[in-house]
Order: sequence, then structure tokens, then C-alpha cells
Amino acid sequence: NPLFDISLESLRNFDYLLNHFFVVDPNTTIGEDTLNIDTLMEHDLTMQQDNSQPQILIYHTHSQEQFADSDPEDTSTWVTGVGDYLTQILTEQYGYHVIHDTQTFDIIDGEIDRSKAYNTAREGLLQILEENPSIEVIIDLHRDGVDGIHFVTDVNGKDTAQIMFLNGMSMDSQGQPVSY
Repeated sequence: NPLFDISLESLRNFDYLLNHFFVVDPNTTIGEDTLNIDTLMEHDLTMQQDNSQPQILIYHTHSQEQFADSDPEDTSTWVTGVGDYLTQILTEQYGYHVIHDTQTFDIIDGEIDRSKAYNTAREGLLQILEENPSIEVIIDLHRDGVDGIHFVTDVNGKDTAQIMFLNGMSMDSQGQPVSY
């Protein structure tokens, strides 16, 4: 029994699409003209480059994020370990050329600062993209959670972390493109 009706007809309903598949930050907005399934389906999202050059970049704005069962001494159990695993899957099972960047962007002046990490990460990303213009997909892989709140769902009787995709199609609350 599926959690969502993913028929094309349901996805054409803006309110259904928005309310079942997206969370829009209150500081932003998105309209039917931007989030239009028919317009989105017209785009060929197939990788254009062959895998002789980097196609996908995985990085972590918040590389210090850990899980409830992470070993503080073993970064393979942190979100960067998930990035290693995703890199392995995309490379070995699907044949993509992936760069997994594990730079630390969220330690600023010796302290974890997740808000300023986005600005710090931008500089590092621009350099990677300049050096690798063949990259077509960028994934900022996070552990989604807030202190005291666990975003999990039941998968075959096991609590499993939910997946959230963030896209940059939103406008600010006045309907203007987000400049940052």
C-alpha cells in the first residue's frame, strides 16, 4: 500500500504535489508556474557527459553531523560515511564518475557553526566546479534532524531515517529570486 499516489494526474495538482512531496521554508515561496509537473517532465535530466570525467559531486556543508549510534572517533559512522557509501553505489552499481568532497565547512574558529558553513562551503564548491566543469549534479548530503526531533519512518518494521531533497526553485517571500 503506497504512502502517496504518484499518478501523473495527482502530480498535476499543485496543492497535492506541494503538500505531499515538499516542505517550503516560510521565508520562501513557490508558485504553480515554477512547480509544474508537465513543465518539469519536458526536461531531459539524463546525464549529458560520459563517465570519463566527473559527473556528480557529493559534499557536506555539515560534515560534522553524526547519528545517534555514531562513533565519535570513527568518521565512517558520520554523515561523511554515508557520502562514502553513496559514492560507492553510484560508482560501482551505476557507473557514474563521482567526486566525494569531505572538506570541513562547519567548524569556524574552532567551533561548530552550521549557519556560517553555507558561506564557507560556497567558496570550496566554486573551486571544485571551476576545476571540474563536467559536473552535472551536486548533492549536499546531510543528516536531517533537529535537537530532540528524529525524522524517521518505518520501513519493514525498522525505524529508518527519512530522505529529504532540497531544490533551489523557490523564491523569497516577496516572490523574487533567492540571491544567496
